[in-house]
Amino acid sequence: METATQLLIAGGRDGFGLDGTAYTEVVDAAHRAPSWLDGLASAYSTYGLALFAVLMVIGWWRARDQDARRAVLALAAPALTVIAFAVSTGLKQVVREDRPCRSLRVITLEACPAPGDWSFPSNHATLAAAAAVALWFVSVRLGAVATVAALAMALSRVWVGAHYPHDSLAGLAVGALVALPLARAVSRHALTAAGFLGRTTRLRPLITS
Repeated sequence: METATQLLIAGGRDGFGLDGTAYTEVVDAAHRAPSWLDGLASAYSTYGLALFAVLMVIGWWRARDQDARRAVLALAAPALTVIAFAVSTGLKQVVREDRPCRSLRVITLEACPAPGDWSFPSNHATLAAAAAVALWFVSVRLGAVATVAALAMALSRVWVGAHYPHDSLAGLAVGALVALPLARAVSRHALTAAGFLGRTTRLRPLITS
């Protein structure tokens, strides 16, 4: 059976055949929804990634008082997220799937991105998932909050019309699959890194208060 990516490449730019009907149903639901809900979804879709940055800062700040190893993991979290973003961006250039709002010419809550701003996978979902995975290694509580926030981000990107559902699901998968092995690798060497930072006067405040 062909994978979603293979189907997209073979289908030549249009992901409607995978879940276009689900996309149009979500977009129609957004048009019927209360204005406050649409406003909330639009705001979160646009600015919600800042929440993950805040959670990373909170995780790092708390770890400095508790565990130098977890402080190292918190410091690594942004880098893991950026790497996942780079992978997602590379996949966009390979698949080159048109945005559904452009292919279907539907009215969406969010202005349709310009041609060449590809849809698969969702970078927002990728960043959110990678951040959530990285935060699980810093704090279970923060990781749980970030996971819920990542799922909400993936849904919001479909709700505002920016992505097909499979774009958001693929973004979540890419973010998690890239960040998880990297976070495990950092975890294995975190004590060594903490020792180095702890011996360096100027860098010590990064891992201890």
